[in-house]
Amino acid sequence: MEAGCRDPPPRGPGARPRILFQLVPEPKTVKNRVHLDVRIGSDDPKSVVERLLAKGATFLHDGRVGPSAWTTLADPQGNELCITHEADFA
Repeated sequence: MEAGCRDPPPRGPGARPRILFQLVPEPKTVKNRVHLDVRIGSDDPKSVVERLLAKGATFLHDGRVGPSAWTTLADPQGNELCITHEADFA
């Protein structure tokens, strides 16, 4: 088991990757060291973004390149992430 982790990492068939987030006392002062692009699969991108906004996210901008589209949001601490989907879905 990893230091500071309560649950062992997933193993075996069907195991999914996970990300561990840790609270830190310092506020964000520079650009993110990690930026997540979250693929939402077949979910409706507008409803996913609306749910995140209702939970405290802030809308930053929409983007599109070729068949890919995304919405960039920031969490309440200012950390940015993108909700990615196929442009035809938007």
